[in-house]
Amino acid sequence: MAEVRAEPFGRVPPGAGGAAVERFVLQSDSVRVAVLSLGCTVAALEARGRDGQLSDLVLGFDTLEGYTNKHPFFGAVVGRVANRIAKGRFVVDGQEYQLFLNNGPNSLHGGARGFDKVVLWSPQVLPNGVRFFRLSPDGEEGYPGDLKVWVTYTLSGAELAINYRAQTSKTTPVSLTNHAYFNLAGQGSRDIYDHEISIAADSYLPVDDTKIPTGEVATVQGTGFDLRQPVELGKHLQKFQLDGFDHNFCLQQGQARHLAARVHHPPSGRVMEVHTTQPGLQFYTGNNLDGSLKGKGGVTYPKHSAFCLETQSWPDAVNEPHFPSTLLRPGEEYNHTTWLVFGTA
Repeated sequence: MAEVRAEPFGRVPPGAGGAAVERFVLQSDSVRVAVLSLGCTVAALEARGRDGQLSDLVLGFDTLEGYTNKHPFFGAVVGRVANRIAKGRFVVDGQEYQLFLNNGPNSLHGGARGFDKVVLWSPQVLPNGVRFFRLSPDGEEGYPGDLKVWVTYTLSGAELAINYRAQTSKTTPVSLTNHAYFNLAGQGSRDIYDHEISIAADSYLPVDDTKIPTGEVATVQGTGFDLRQPVELGKHLQKFQLDGFDHNFCLQQGQARHLAARVHHPPSGRVMEVHTTQPGLQFYTGNNLDGSLKGKGGVTYPKHSAFCLETQSWPDAVNEPHFPSTLLRPGEEYNHTTWLVFGTA
């Protein structure tokens, strides 16, 4: 059983409402996780290497100010719809909706004020975790329907479970994920080139130059996207002359828990497995990090200094009828879980 404690983490500026932010620390024998009530943000995640020492594996900030300033979604829950919607437009039941464009010509991670920027998630401490709730009102960021959302973090031994539930008053697209940036060598380490990664996907989604899927579901066979067997990341990027990954990998369909990815960092011995009920996994290698942000302990985060494994629905699915549907209708419940399992090898 994990211990859970709550502690204050400052107040947002008066201009943004002045609300108090809490930090919830979940601790087991092998893992320690800190989650903020601002954006349900994973602000720290410590796991042991083969030397038995805990290291913080996620990028972020020491103070609330870092999280209230502009940053690339470090550790946050993003929504209503994670990833990109082409031109911020979609049609539901014959009605067209227009979202805010915050990523070139597209809408990304919920828009200008997505779930990551919401201060007032209502927390409830559980025996081994914390549950956050909010009501996203009809029309927020252009999305239809009052959407009730619950995000629950629970820690059991070396396994962190993140459960997402939602209910709506009108049909709306929903796809929720956590956007933690990991480096198994410890946050602040220079790069992730010595990490070995495998992703359990036979196909992926090619994208256009604005990162919107073309509609093709392409086989990974014979390409740089074939990660079904572990590859050492730096050598793999070099071999296939890739600048990095920012692509959706198509996982097995269905609501059962399945293994999506495994990352091994041989120097520290750390292993992280990602299991999920979601149909997609966005693998992102921190291509847009540029060293301009000062993170925990005053370190900077250069390009390729972290990776994200965002379990979610496929990007722009609301505009691609042959993709798994992201539409949630009144009377239904959106319910997905992702498990992060830490160990050593």
